[in-house]
Amino acid sequence: MAIKTSDLNAKLFGKANKRRATTPAEAQEAAKNNAQVIELSVAGEDMVSFELQRIPAKQVANKTVVFAENSREQSFLNEHALADILSTLKERGQQYPAVGRLTSDGKIEVLDGSRRRMSCILAQQDFLIYVAENIDSGHAKFLSDVANAHKPLSLYEKGREMQAKLDSGDVSDQKGLAALFQCSEALVSGALKAASLPLPLLQAYPNVTELGRPTIVKLHKLFFALNDNARQSILDKCQTDNSYVWQHFGDMAEAQITKQVSSKLELWMEELQDTPKTVVAKPIDLVKGRASYSRKGQSLALNLKKVDDALAQEILQFIEGKLK
Repeated sequence: MAIKTSDLNAKLFGKANKRRATTPAEAQEAAKNNAQVIELSVAGEDMVSFELQRIPAKQVANKTVVFAENSREQSFLNEHALADILSTLKERGQQYPAVGRLTSDGKIEVLDGSRRRMSCILAQQDFLIYVAENIDSGHAKFLSDVANAHKPLSLYEKGREMQAKLDSGDVSDQKGLAALFQCSEALVSGALKAASLPLPLLQAYPNVTELGRPTIVKLHKLFFALNDNARQSILDKCQTDNSYVWQHFGDMAEAQITKQVSSKLELWMEELQDTPKTVVAKPIDLVKGRASYSRKGQSLALNLKKVDDALAQEILQFIEGKLK
């Protein structure tokens, strides 16, 4: 059966794209019945046949890979970031197949469904995916981008896309990015700051997608105020004994863990800041109870007590003579 991309994704995503798909019934029925073969008009161009495959749970991690140009950062996909689909998948299995292509080395490259793939790995469930051959890179990117439109990207992931546009010369400044991505310049600024942060720092959090701009801006300010050695020290602390910071907070709710992680990171970074310490020189007695002095660098401070006018004049004249 011939199915438009929008119709297929209407079912894969669990809802219709009302602007583009008015009759997704055919695609819904195909996915519902796990049709063995479907035909998909990719990007409105050639029809491509996709065959449904079931990957055994133990083989998902090794037999499948995620499309390299997928905007979603795969290292962020943990049980917190996938909570919206993990519980259903554990109870009823995978409801909607992913979409992928066969690679030259025999592996299946996931174009649409990287979150479902990782959920199956974590839940130890079989992975359903429609697989096609002869999908070029342009069409692969199209399918990947359509899929990512369903679940919002994190500020980090958006920032990477924006930075790529700057690097390629497609746009020249943040104003151009705001127009291209249809968002505020403040969001662009926050996203670019997020993209400049090292991955280990963000992986300290349970769900990076939920990190807002204020948190990102504060992390950016504190982290880049440190010297290189201090930054590396922070990154080393973020991953110890093959575990992330968020995993050290037990069974707390995600929001509580996020707050605790932020507090921990901020404390570490504030402790390592290069804040000059003010050294207060202690006065040294010259004549106990009457004269003391203190030195700071090339400066000398005298403190005299019980000095009448005549003695004061003599002392001042002496100092004046010595310093001329």
